[in-house]
Amino acid sequence: MSSKHIEIIKQVYPNFFIEDFCHNEIGQNNDVLIINNSLVFRFPKYQKGILQLKRETEILEQIKDLVPIPIPEPIYCSFEELVPGRVFTGYSLIDGVPLWKDSLEKIKSDQLIKRLALQLVDFLIEIHSISEERVKGVLKLEDNNPREEMFKLYDKIQNKLFPYIRKEALIEITQSFKTFLNGKGLDIKTTLIHGDFGASNILWNPEASRITGIIDFGGSSIGDPAYDFAGLFSSYGKDFFNMCIKLYPNGNAISERVMFYKSTFALQEALHGLENNDSEAFDNGIKDYR
Repeated sequence: MSSKHIEIIKQVYPNFFIEDFCHNEIGQNNDVLIINNSLVFRFPKYQKGILQLKRETEILEQIKDLVPIPIPEPIYCSFEELVPGRVFTGYSLIDGVPLWKDSLEKIKSDQLIKRLALQLVDFLIEIHSISEERVKGVLKLEDNNPREEMFKLYDKIQNKLFPYIRKEALIEITQSFKTFLNGKGLDIKTTLIHGDFGASNILWNPEASRITGIIDFGGSSIGDPAYDFAGLFSSYGKDFFNMCIKLYPNGNAISERVMFYKSTFALQEALHGLENNDSEAFDNGIKDYR
């Protein structure tokens, strides 16, 4: 598949010199190529991902000067034919490797761990504070109601996943969603969010013990800032999450919602797998519910 992607790039940019390339295996929603050891090209695998990539490109252009950590800055783009395999963006490779949980756990210095937490929280504070005029006026992003989004998700889970889930798990899922959807007095102030703020999208330099980049803004939207912290919790566990949430203004107020969102991630992965004929994603997401 990588060679076909190279052909597409050359069709759009015939003078672009490609010396070497390799396929990055991490992307779930995109085929990712590293070209000339200096550029990252992303090709959406699914039709839904095409519109996400187009919106992501617009978001990155608007926020690149507003966040304290490097983010992708698309240089090459192709949105002429809106079909999977032909749409792509390309940007300069950001130094660093994903900050996996086992890498974080190997750090023995509490001071270094807190410094990483502070970098991540500073990033979230900035992205969550970007003005409504910029995200609604310039980008024309719609204000998603978190309860409506979760209601739609619950409806899909009921209709598509419940046949695969054991009875005890069905009861737990139903109770969890009903508690969230019927919650009283939860004033959810929506903001611009990253939308997939987990280990695979957080880059760091192990030698310097610092965050070097945040990537993959395909899930960015106006939503509940608690959703980004759910990504941190899911990736790194309770202790690191607690460290981060204490650094975030009024963090305790969003903690309950963080727990709920985190509980939906595996189900979302299973749903994604079912809807996109991705058996590996489906199996990974559903395995604890069978």
